[in-house]
Amino acid sequence: MIPQEIIRRKRDGAELAAEEIAAFISALSSEEISESQAAAFAMAVFFRGMSPEETVALTLAMRDSGDVLDWRDAGRPVADKHSTGGVGDNVSLMLAPIAAACGLAVPMISGRGLGHTGGTLDKLQSIPGYDIAPGDALFRKTVAEAGCAIIGQTADLAPADRRLYAIRDVTATVESVPLITASILSKKLAAGLETLVLDVKLGNGAFMESLDEAETLARSLVEVANRAGVRTSALLTDMNQPLADAAGNALEIWNCVEFLKGKKVGTRLDTVVFALAVEMLVQAGLYPDARAAEAAARDALAGGQAMEVFARMVHLLGGPADFVDRPEVYLQTAPVVLPVLAAEDGWLSACSTREVGLAVIELGGGRKRATDTIDHRVGIDGILPLGSKVSKGEPIAFVHASDRDAGEQMAARLAGCFTLADRPPAPPPVVLRKIG
Repeated sequence: MIPQEIIRRKRDGAELAAEEIAAFISALSSEEISESQAAAFAMAVFFRGMSPEETVALTLAMRDSGDVLDWRDAGRPVADKHSTGGVGDNVSLMLAPIAAACGLAVPMISGRGLGHTGGTLDKLQSIPGYDIAPGDALFRKTVAEAGCAIIGQTADLAPADRRLYAIRDVTATVESVPLITASILSKKLAAGLETLVLDVKLGNGAFMESLDEAETLARSLVEVANRAGVRTSALLTDMNQPLADAAGNALEIWNCVEFLKGKKVGTRLDTVVFALAVEMLVQAGLYPDARAAEAAARDALAGGQAMEVFARMVHLLGGPADFVDRPEVYLQTAPVVLPVLAAEDGWLSACSTREVGLAVIELGGGRKRATDTIDHRVGIDGILPLGSKVSKGEPIAFVHASDRDAGEQMAARLAGCFTLADRPPAPPPVVLRKIG
């Protein structure tokens, strides 16, 4: 196998054989291929695309580059969810405990920030002591005793994806349907799932901005996963504004605790979390229909069982035993908090959501290079949803910054991310479509 020949063939639009893809990915995982060759391959795929057969071959090759977990002794249906990424999208943090409290085993393999979107692992590392890379024994113990565990890829789990994922993040090759499909599903298939629900974001804060693009990605994911033997469906959800009212690592963990305490009922975030919970529970066969599944999921939140699961998971994975009772003691806070002020009276009618995500990175809450260190304290919270009525000088959001200059510059920049209208906009749907 000559790597440059495979790169050349894909660059010129040829369809690669499964054997060629498997050989390239095997060499990638064993580091026989340089970063520049991996980046060139990613760019060739970005521009030339892949057929469904190539995408299946890429996904399976990346899955098989490491271990594939076996959960036959779990004693519960094994399920998971994955989001294609957005701004203020901390759904996994609440969804996994809710699903576990309702009877699922949720071994969730998550990732770091990618592009302008925040990463679940980066958020969890805001919690002192939380181990995102436990050994297999602790991972299994946590799933057995808490019902769920949210961790990163181990060294032996889809190692080819881990290397390619980091390269895509810094080479502008994120928004490729075959690469997204293979990256997401290689980790999920390696996790040994029985069922999977996908949250495919669309809008100006998503990698897929249009309905057609999001549908294309959703159908690719659902088709490849089902062909690989995992029962899968997808929901298309809106990302034309931040999903939570916070964007930034520690701030989104704080938001998670507030959600699990029942303080976010009726929000867009609440709608997405429970739509996905219902899909997971019905798809796994635990409940006969959506009505019964939602009732069970809401009972798990209101009765505190989901919070207990989250607390147990955090403690088993090395976090403080009393974290959910005293998050203010453990979550670091930024030294400067400044308001983002409305420039005039009106209703919030639009948001440049991608710019909000990029603002978090500029503050230090994300990476510009793969080697960058994240400042977990910084970000934005108190973000008002579209449709809110504001007066001139009223806060639209609050910037959490490491110093006053950065905070003032970002507050002024963020004010320009929101459009004000003289009449309230029609509320957009949050869940737009189901695929599969």
